[in-house]
Amino acid sequence: MTNQKYSVTVEDLGITISTGSLAKQANGAVTISLGETCVFVSATAAESLKPDQDYFPLSVDYREKFAAAGRFPGGYFKREGRPSEKEILTSRLCDRPLRPLFPKGFMNEVQIIGMLLSADLSNEPDVLMVNAASAALMCSNIPFNGPVGCVRIGEINNQFVVNPNNEQLFESRLDLIYVGNEKDMMMVEGSADQLSEERFIEALEFAHQKIQGLIAAQKELAQLANVQKKQFPLVTVDPKVFEICKEYTKNKLRTAVFQDNKAARNAAVSALKEEVTKHVIEQFGDADLEAYHINLAFEELQEHEYRSNILDANKRVDGRGAKDLRPISSQIDVLPRIHGSSLFERGETQSLVLLTLGTSKDVQELDALTGGAQSKSFILHYNFPPFCVGETGRIGATGRREIGHGALAERSLLPVVPPEDEFPYTIRIISEILESNGSSSMASVCGGCLALMDAGVPLIAPVAGISTGLITEFTDNGKLSRYTVLTDILGAEDHFGDMDFKIAGSREGITGFQLDLKIKGLPIEIAKEAIMQCREARLQILDLMAQTIPEPRKELKSSAPRIHQMQIPPDKIGALIGPGGKNIKRITEITGATIDINEDNSGNILVFSTDAEALRRAVEEIELSVGEIEVGKTYRGIVRSVKDFGAFVECLPGKEGLVHVSELAEVRVENAEDICQIGDEMVVKCVGIDEKGRVKLSRKAVLLEAKGMIYEAPEGRPRSSSREGHGNRSREDGPRGRDRGPGRRPSGSDDRQRSRD
Repeated sequence: MTNQKYSVTVEDLGITISTGSLAKQANGAVTISLGETCVFVSATAAESLKPDQDYFPLSVDYREKFAAAGRFPGGYFKREGRPSEKEILTSRLCDRPLRPLFPKGFMNEVQIIGMLLSADLSNEPDVLMVNAASAALMCSNIPFNGPVGCVRIGEINNQFVVNPNNEQLFESRLDLIYVGNEKDMMMVEGSADQLSEERFIEALEFAHQKIQGLIAAQKELAQLANVQKKQFPLVTVDPKVFEICKEYTKNKLRTAVFQDNKAARNAAVSALKEEVTKHVIEQFGDADLEAYHINLAFEELQEHEYRSNILDANKRVDGRGAKDLRPISSQIDVLPRIHGSSLFERGETQSLVLLTLGTSKDVQELDALTGGAQSKSFILHYNFPPFCVGETGRIGATGRREIGHGALAERSLLPVVPPEDEFPYTIRIISEILESNGSSSMASVCGGCLALMDAGVPLIAPVAGISTGLITEFTDNGKLSRYTVLTDILGAEDHFGDMDFKIAGSREGITGFQLDLKIKGLPIEIAKEAIMQCREARLQILDLMAQTIPEPRKELKSSAPRIHQMQIPPDKIGALIGPGGKNIKRITEITGATIDINEDNSGNILVFSTDAEALRRAVEEIELSVGEIEVGKTYRGIVRSVKDFGAFVECLPGKEGLVHVSELAEVRVENAEDICQIGDEMVVKCVGIDEKGRVKLSRKAVLLEAKGMIYEAPEGRPRSSSREGHGNRSREDGPRGRDRGPGRRPSGSDDRQRSRD
């Protein structure tokens, strides 16, 4: 926006960030623009804490205004409603790199709100949201150890591209969103087309160079705004409470946490915490003690117990070494009538995956306010019910975490799903997490791959996923002194550790990734080690999955729909549809099949049915609707009108020919009405088509040939000496087509949508 007081521009990226004039009652507010896409972001902090608050309540919300693209919201209420998946994923994308950069002990509620004000339908606003949120915090009085810069990296023709537009993204084999500070990376997420680990690392290094201009611009803008940081009170544990808890739990806490079973470990820790609480209260008395001090102390003691044993003894609470995987098992075909199913278990994480194959009518339409794909035919939904972690809870709308984990698993599998011209089905996967103790999203990737192979989807390559964690130790001056990268982290190792780096891929390379940190940056050398450690574990998992099913089934399940692809002349589409859709409705009603006509008028037709006979008949009816009457072919037609000189018979829908009175019977016929009436069924043979396209039919030829006699065609008509059989309103000869064959959805669709959500 041009009316802001202060403004800076990153010339090589074409990004402008401004502040100073809008939303002046917020702690900080900026606008950011790229092309004609503009995003506004505010940052506001609460002045005081809630009683006994022992956590940092940061909320990030991004919303897209339909006015930004010159549109009205759909539906009855012309107002934006609940956030879309794209808005939720953008909010999560922004939250994760900012959260570690607030000072330890700062627990005042912070709310960051972003609004898409203008959309040019070419430049994606998600990376702008992250940069603007960082800039808003920098220009506010809220304590923040930033800034961070965010870019999207694509790879087109073996060249890295910074912030590719929507059109370029369809050509890119990499969609990497990278967030970092001046020295280290903070967060990455995205997908790739089986990109090698070496090339992926090159992309990370390239991205880190490109964010430096954004970081410098934010620092310059903060200097121009010149807002002094406020000294908010920090929440820390009372040293006396900490020492009492430490002394009481000496040796007891290690016994409690070092157990293989999560439930037993949690029970032991909870029991010990109750003991500690009673002991501390006895020392202090209720009136002199705030409850959050015990919570903070016990949390810090657990964190030390988990981390010190890994760093000092290379021993994890379940007895594994740093690179060891938990036991893995898998099954397929676990439920009847399901098109594809699997059960994948890794330690105490368990995913039941259900797969459904559908037609083009089942695609998910996308209200793409910012451009990009308009629909997608590969969908993965992830559900995380409370019982999977042994808890009770409310079952309601899908949570932001579930949407985020489902999107990660979806984009990890998408690159190996065959294109729609090879496998023209809509695919929906549901991952039901039945048990969780670490990286259930990667279990969903593994289980999803198994379900795809069980369903007979011809995957380009099998895919598996795994998560790595990190334990670090820093000197008093903030320098990293030692660290350990962990393979296949537990839930507690995620909670008390410093990193959750999920990578999925095939044997050839990476397909999906996501990095979350709790420290203020990840050095690239540690990232490289984690990437290669993920590859080592991934290959082990793929070997174990191959023991369950080495390759996709050759045939679909009997309950799955079959697809037949056929091509008709584009000028025959109208004849197939019929007036007001009458003909195509008739075909679907009498056969039960689903017919999809390509909307680009190419003449490509897809026919879907779970019944082979219904599919055959639907194909036959389509051929009848768009076919032409051919000389020498026999048809079972309907008499549409009777004249003195003969009868007009409809051989194909909308296609008629004349049976001259002399061709109605083997004997002389004086009156055509003696042989037939309007609406009668008549088997006839096409014996000629004149230069004006008029069709000449003969009932006489059919009668003679049925007796094995030779039909003598009248002068000027072709002679036929072959015996033609009778079809059911169609020719008997000719190809019927395969029950299943390759097909393609309309070219305007997204070809499985190379997902960036």
